[in-house]
Amino acid sequence: IKKLSTNKVEITVTPRKGVTEQPFQCENRFGFFDAVTIGFTNKLPQIEHPECVFKGGKSCRYIVSWEKKFSDIWKKARNFALLFFVAICIVAIFIHPVVMLSVILPLSVLILFLLSSISERIEKNELKASLNHLRNSSDQLVEKIETNYNNALMTNEIGLAISRHTRSEDILANVIHVSEKRLDFDRGLILLANSDKTRLVFRAGFGYTDEQERIIKNTAFHLDRPESKGVFVVSFREQKPFLINDINDIERTLSPRSLDFSRILGIKSFVCCPIVCDNESLGILAVDNLTSKRQLIQSDMSLLIGIASVLGISIRNAELMEAQERQFRSLLQTLAASIDARDPLTAGHSLRVTEFVLGICDEMNLNDEYREMLRVAALLHDYGKIGVPDAILLAPRKLTPGEFEEVKKHSEKTKLILDQVNFEGIFSQVPEIAGSHHEKLDGTGYPNGLKGDKIPLGARIIAVADFFEAITAKRHYRDPMPFEEAEALLLQNIGNHFDEEIVSSFMHFYKRAYKDSLK
Repeated sequence: IKKLSTNKVEITVTPRKGVTEQPFQCENRFGFFDAVTIGFTNKLPQIEHPECVFKGGKSCRYIVSWEKKFSDIWKKARNFALLFFVAICIVAIFIHPVVMLSVILPLSVLILFLLSSISERIEKNELKASLNHLRNSSDQLVEKIETNYNNALMTNEIGLAISRHTRSEDILANVIHVSEKRLDFDRGLILLANSDKTRLVFRAGFGYTDEQERIIKNTAFHLDRPESKGVFVVSFREQKPFLINDINDIERTLSPRSLDFSRILGIKSFVCCPIVCDNESLGILAVDNLTSKRQLIQSDMSLLIGIASVLGISIRNAELMEAQERQFRSLLQTLAASIDARDPLTAGHSLRVTEFVLGICDEMNLNDEYREMLRVAALLHDYGKIGVPDAILLAPRKLTPGEFEEVKKHSEKTKLILDQVNFEGIFSQVPEIAGSHHEKLDGTGYPNGLKGDKIPLGARIIAVADFFEAITAKRHYRDPMPFEEAEALLLQNIGNHFDEEIVSSFMHFYKRAYKDSLK
């Protein structure tokens, strides 16, 4: 560092041998010199860069100059005054000692004291201003760090919320919950396009009153009308974000209907971002403030754009999974119906058994994953009957012992067939459960004569549902059994054939769900 004047220095930076610098490091030094100078002068310096290693120079040379402080001018005036009065006093002491001692010397001391006091006061004010600037800068930096930390937490929480759920409704609800907790906004909403892309539909939100939410839900955000000029619709169509600090600024671009909507909800400033995936608009994410007077800035919109992009991918993945699930359910119901349809009297048997099974699951408070697995097992529990000849399956009489032995094979065939399906996770239990629904607690069931807890819980549940549905439905060789007799038969077989807790849960479900038909 070389001092050129009282307000100018030359700084030369030469990289050490073996050290390779990058061009951005020159820019970093500019920022460093700015920060140091502002800390002392409260003003930006002037920086020249006449020599640079990236422009053929041997080193990087910087000339940093700054505006002289007002206190320096007063100090210089004081110093000149000191020299002047010293010279006057020396001359006066030889010419007129009495005047020098009685007038010139006291006056000189007074003037010098005043100049020193003024320069000192100005310097203190300048230092105070610099300290205030540093304090404000520190406060702003701390606030920015807190904001970044909060945004990082929000991003992490949204990531966790998205990774834990596969249903779009759950994803939206969790994203809105995290946004309400972490975003510095009073209200927020998510609108998604309906299936035929003709309207934006309210899917989730926070901060709105019940009446405001009702208004939003009843407002038609038309996507199929070219004349629609609402910000939400334009953002969706053009995949363009909006940051509006005063809605009056865009009043002329809005339709009367959009203006009425914004006034009813009290919208003053807002940020709106499109939710996009694979260049396709899925919806919009919007937030606004009612009570806060905070000026919206670019970082607010950038944060919202980041949330919207992650949300778009998650919604698309959830929609694909939901579509696959619907296809899977449809396929299962078709397979189940194909077996039941072989006999008009048994049509719908598997669906009714499934309904009973799900009712038992609800009564026993079984978790959703196990419940869904049992739904699949219940739908396919009789699939092995595909191998039973029609002559036996449709026989209009009671089966012979030999025919009954043939029918009993359907349980084992069900398991063999379902074992060929690539079930994963908890669904890998489906073949065993579906194939064991004719096992009995006392070991007299088939195909393996399992006893007690050796029979899977799911199979014990299906056993109760299947038995009740079978005896209360019409068959070729008998009429349906009345409810009272069916209930008595179930209760009679508790402990030897059926699980007591499951029978009790089933009866609670059935009496509640079918109370009108039992009158």
